[in-house]
Amino acid sequence: MILELVFYAFIVIVSIQVVFYSTFLIGFTKSYNTNPKPKKIAISVLICAKNEAENLKLFLPSIISQAYPNFEIVLINDGSKDDTLTVMESFKEKFDHIKIVNVKPIETFWGNKKYALTLGIKAASHDFLLFTDGDCRPLSKYWISEMSAHFSNSKSIVLGYGSYKKIKGSFLNALIRFETFLTAIQYVSLAKLGNPYMAVGRNLAYRKELFFEANGFMSHMNVKSGDDDLFINQAANTSNTAICISKESFTESNPKTTFKDWVAQKRRHISTAKYYKTKDKYTLGIFYISQFLFWLLAIVLLSTVFKWKIVVALVVLRFVIQLITFFIASKKLDEKDLPFLSPIIEIVLIAFQFFIFIKNTISKPQYWK
Repeated sequence: MILELVFYAFIVIVSIQVVFYSTFLIGFTKSYNTNPKPKKIAISVLICAKNEAENLKLFLPSIISQAYPNFEIVLINDGSKDDTLTVMESFKEKFDHIKIVNVKPIETFWGNKKYALTLGIKAASHDFLLFTDGDCRPLSKYWISEMSAHFSNSKSIVLGYGSYKKIKGSFLNALIRFETFLTAIQYVSLAKLGNPYMAVGRNLAYRKELFFEANGFMSHMNVKSGDDDLFINQAANTSNTAICISKESFTESNPKTTFKDWVAQKRRHISTAKYYKTKDKYTLGIFYISQFLFWLLAIVLLSTVFKWKIVVALVVLRFVIQLITFFIASKKLDEKDLPFLSPIIEIVLIAFQFFIFIKNTISKPQYWK
């Protein structure tokens, strides 16, 4: 009797998973204007950096050398304790299109990146803003051109893709890249289908006018994370949001190299999800719970050989639709090795997400220091 109930629950879970992955597949194959004509609108590139002296030395030249006729770079030093400000000043001496905003810590907004970003946005000379991080580099000299091309009279937000650098032979690196890839599949496909709910600050653009119309980060200023996803969850809608996933628009970041650092980072990221709109919280919650239950119930049923032929058929159905989605998305996001690793990495990722959820329930994560 119990196994029969588990079996029928498994059918429901597989159906939910098939619906989700079919939705993602439809989203990624949906016709979309991926190559709009380049524009020559003035762009402010904003980089908020905290203790990123060495990364700025490496990555800032790739932004300075962008093939775009009219842009400034706003460097925001968020109370760094290393030589970040000195590095910024050295670049400013050489390039006159660089502006520095030196943010000193104050008690009210201690460790709050949103405060520093707000000051940077206010200092920006142009209405069209493009954001990335101090440890990111554009993968082409046409990054600004590609992202800015998607702005229009109706489109005030442009969602981009921020990848992580591949490290051969590192399982942690594969896990980080897969999690980033899966997240992108979700937010890109759902945005294409009319529900933009998040973005990544490593590659995001929006208008300054929109930022102030939405009262900036004020509705969630008390939440120290979420300068990217919470703002987009608040301000984005079907009509004002565009997606840019051309390969020349991608950015690349250095990934964490220890499980401890990565878990700390993910704890901060996941902690913002509870502030999403209700429908988005339920959608993401159902997806992740169904992922967990799929593996749990499949293992239970296969280990007991209960109606194993039907169970195997359902498992195969789910994997076929999932892998088709992964392969199509991997071509568009230039992550072609990840689908081959998905079954093993998916199990580990689900276990880590469950661990992080429990850890966040017990204690608060550490934020931007």
